[in-house]
Amino acid sequence: MKPLIIALGLLASAAAAQTAPGVDKPKERLPTDVRRATIIVRDMEASLKLYRDVVGMQVNYDTVVETSGVALPAGPPGAKARLVLLNSNDPWVGWIGLMQWVKPAIKAKPYPKRMGPGGVVLVMNTDDVAGRCKAAKSVPGVHFTSEPRLQIYPGRNGGPEIRVMGCNFFDPDGVLVEINQILK
Repeated sequence: MKPLIIALGLLASAAAAQTAPGVDKPKERLPTDVRRATIIVRDMEASLKLYRDVVGMQVNYDTVVETSGVALPAGPPGAKARLVLLNSNDPWVGWIGLMQWVKPAIKAKPYPKRMGPGGVVLVMNTDDVAGRCKAAKSVPGVHFTSEPRLQIYPGRNGGPEIRVMGCNFFDPDGVLVEINQILK
């Protein structure tokens, strides 16, 4: 699978890095922030049910745009696409874009069954992993690969172990999503 996703590291805000054990705030401001990953979707409403209604992101932009077919190599020049931008807690980074070609529609590829080169995992931290994982099951097109489970990772730079409760699933467009909750 080669999803048309622009960026990784969705929740890498500077504020989070300041408080993560073993992660030092950069001595100087780094030259790049990861603003947004945009997912090309089959069905905008199914994707909004997941990212807005289940995950809890907020829609901050929803419009139809004309695309060139060049800068974003999808659809023919002059095609119309609906672009929806959603944010989480940070007003600048950690956003997700959803884009659906509406005139003409882009033919969808089969849903993936496994990850491979070019695949992407969206990792999201939440306040209620059990509830949000349960709610994700009701969204059409969501395919679970792992129920909520405890994972323990070694700490960064000699820091305490990292305990995470999380679930994994493919979203309605075949993007693998991990919803997790950091435990104390």
